[in-house]
Amino acid sequence: MNGYITTLKAAQKWNISARQVQILCKNNRIEGAVQINRIWLIPANVSKPTNTYKYQSQHSL
Repeated sequence: MNGYITTLKAAQKWNISARQVQILCKNNRIEGAVQINRIWLIPANVSKPTNTYKYQSQHSL
């Protein structure tokens, strides 16, 4: 499909793992991402979501 990239291409583009991209897609964090069977397609022009981690480390003194 024109205008879409795979999770692997998005991972390379955003410098994160392909699995992390899949998780972002599943959690509706990537606008316009669609799943066809078991493959996620991501709009080529979408930017990386801020804060891709589910949990942030919180250190208290």
